[in-house]
Amino acid sequence: MVKSGQRKLRNLEIFGTLLIFLSGILLHFLYDITQKSVVGILFGCVNESIWEHSKVFALALCVWTIIELASSVPYFRQFIVAKVFSLYLQCTIIITGIFLYQHTTEKIIPLSRVGIISFIAVVISQFTAYKFTVSEKDIRELFPLALGFLFLFFIIFFCFSVVPPHMVVFQDPLTRIYGIIPKNIDVGAYFMNNTEV
Repeated sequence: MVKSGQRKLRNLEIFGTLLIFLSGILLHFLYDITQKSVVGILFGCVNESIWEHSKVFALALCVWTIIELASSVPYFRQFIVAKVFSLYLQCTIIITGIFLYQHTTEKIIPLSRVGIISFIAVVISQFTAYKFTVSEKDIRELFPLALGFLFLFFIIFFCFSVVPPHMVVFQDPLTRIYGIIPKNIDVGAYFMNNTEV
């Protein structure tokens, strides 16, 4: 890749880091902003589970990747492979970071700490995508595999908010409910009833 192309991509990735982070924060509240609409269910946080926090930042990364592609990023296949890897890397860092925090402190993670972990994940994933894209190593041969993993991600993305598996990553830490929390639930009473003394 030529130097001017690398510089343009580097600037896009830096700007994208901030945009992904800010978009992820906004998407976190989309479910409540849209008054629990289908759009809010698919693209926002339906509860405070680890998965839902990861999901909103993953969506922001996917949208930013499309914007970057529209900006005529050279080496299409190399770029897609790098971005799919960074998508999974970002989700892994967010899920692992929140999971470790909650299980080492035995407390529900504050939103500010979710933000810090998510920002670190976004920075690392954007940096990794940039390095893979401009690398001398040809990763274009992994393009079909990357498309398969991207397809798998979108299946998981849209299914697990509505019908999540009963695993700790998908459980709301306050209510201990999986997926969409019913509208007329007294979260405080539910929490107190399900808390071990």
